[in-house]
Amino acid sequence: MTQEDSISPKAVVSGSGNREVTSRLQLTPPKLIAWFGRFLRRLGPGLVTGAADDDPSGIATYAQVGAQFGPSMLWTMPFVYPFMAAIQEISARLGRVTGRGIAGNMRHFYPVWMLYLTVALLVVANTINIGADIGAMGAAVNLLVGGPAHLYCVLFALISVALQIRIPYKSYSAILKWLTFSLFAYVGTIFVVQINWTEVVRGTFVPTISLEKEYLAALIAVLGTTISPYLLFWQSGEEVEQMESEPKEDPLKKVPQQAPEEFKRIKIDTYVGMAFSNLVAYFIILPRRRRFIHTEKQTLTVPQRLLKRSVRSRAH
Repeated sequence: MTQEDSISPKAVVSGSGNREVTSRLQLTPPKLIAWFGRFLRRLGPGLVTGAADDDPSGIATYAQVGAQFGPSMLWTMPFVYPFMAAIQEISARLGRVTGRGIAGNMRHFYPVWMLYLTVALLVVANTINIGADIGAMGAAVNLLVGGPAHLYCVLFALISVALQIRIPYKSYSAILKWLTFSLFAYVGTIFVVQINWTEVVRGTFVPTISLEKEYLAALIAVLGTTISPYLLFWQSGEEVEQMESEPKEDPLKKVPQQAPEEFKRIKIDTYVGMAFSNLVAYFIILPRRRRFIHTEKQTLTVPQRLLKRSVRSRAH
């Protein structure tokens, strides 16, 4: 009897089973990477819109609220998340179904005066917000390398306009999507500061309500920062831009058979994007301390004053 004949059927089955298990283990990482790649491709307007909510003026709002009230404001993030995700999903669906943004739909279905009034208010709010964002970026570069903050603001504005005009939406949106990962730097702050986790848990799951003027102003500022009107217009417009960048895609009102798949993509994209936005905001509020409030009352630069003005405007 040869050695092959002496091998029992059980050993053969066991050996093949081991080889099958080994094969599965070897295939798991590529399959996981492929799944993660498909998941990332589903993300787009929702993720970018969520990241845009954590702009410099929004970060200043969250930081000041965290510095003044500490973990007692953390409950606002999980509380506002479902409202934020729902209204953003509605805005995204509106753009994808009709092939027009919110302003375009208002032009078709509402009086002209209502359209102009809404757009005028949006332009004013966006101008203040963008000015605060660019001012904060210029001030940040000034803190890092020195030099004229005003010049940095002008350069940032020119670069931003040039990129939006010259780079096609498909390429620009891909860049913005990858840049969103830079916001995880705020999550990393928990590893370098001391945190009272008991207070954090209590502040996250037990809402603290006060009728003091300062607390109510901060609460309104947080809610106004998290659910901003420009985000509704942005995500709806991005859905239209994304649709127009793909030659074979049309508004869902013309191809309703594509609606289930597109609505599924929009839901995943929006809920992940808004969760990412609120997670970052949560960790911006979390490590702040009351002492930071007093250190900024000395001398404020023009960008810093503009940033504070934007923060106050969110509370009114």
